[in-house]
Amino acid sequence: MIVCVCNRISDREITRQARAGMSFDDIQLELGVATCCGRCEGCARDIVAQCAPGHPVAALHHAGLATGPHGARA
Repeated sequence: MIVCVCNRISDREITRQARAGMSFDDIQLELGVATCCGRCEGCARDIVAQCAPGHPVAALHHAGLATGPHGARA
């Protein structure tokens, strides 16, 4: 799903960066998420938090953010 409409950034892009170890601030600089109107910031931060190493995988499934082996939604 598109999280940042202004910059057309999807939850998958944010998840990919977060799983690579980037913080929200790093992702914001890299992708431009939440740099225009800011309406997506809360959602984007939630996605990054759910990808934190200590966050259980089951929570990602519950939030609908888990993906299969080739990036397809599980």
